[in-house]
Amino acid sequence: MRLKPHIRILGIDDSPFDFRSRRALVVGVVARLPMYIEGIMRTEVEVDGRDANEAIAAMVERSRYREQLRLILFDGVAVGGFNVIDVDALHKRVGIPCATVTREMPDFERMEAALRSHFPDWRDRLEVIRRKPLFVVGTRRRSLYATISGMEAETLGQILEESTVQGRLPEPLRIAHLISSAMVRGESHGRA
Repeated sequence: MRLKPHIRILGIDDSPFDFRSRRALVVGVVARLPMYIEGIMRTEVEVDGRDANEAIAAMVERSRYREQLRLILFDGVAVGGFNVIDVDALHKRVGIPCATVTREMPDFERMEAALRSHFPDWRDRLEVIRRKPLFVVGTRRRSLYATISGMEAETLGQILEESTVQGRLPEPLRIAHLISSAMVRGESHGRA
């Protein structure tokens, strides 16, 4: 399948935070492929809360780019610590395919142990995290682990290939990381 030219995707990443923080900044970068930044949006979520889907859906729904977006892409399955994103529920609500990507295969045993020790609703959070099996997408040099709702894996692979300039992360995610980090720390920081 061939991608339509100039599709728009939204890359979302959270800011650095510490666990004394109550809220974490979440930044979205709207990019028109092959790679033109058209807009930036922001919202906040409760650290280790349960409001990620609501906050992100509201951010997308009030955006002037909403009707043009063809994919919402997340760096990982949670923002603000363990504020888990349910990509199926988000896709259903906003009507836009949603995907998560990560560089490394998560250590689900460690994740479960952390959830068990900190959250009474750990089973619910873990169920959302494990509901969609991860698959490898991309080339061998640029492969990522992904989940998706509302789009074929092959199409996601094409979008990731077209939106990745160098390294492994697509540019909208890389730029969202840089912006969110700079807004909190005064300068971008960390591996983007």
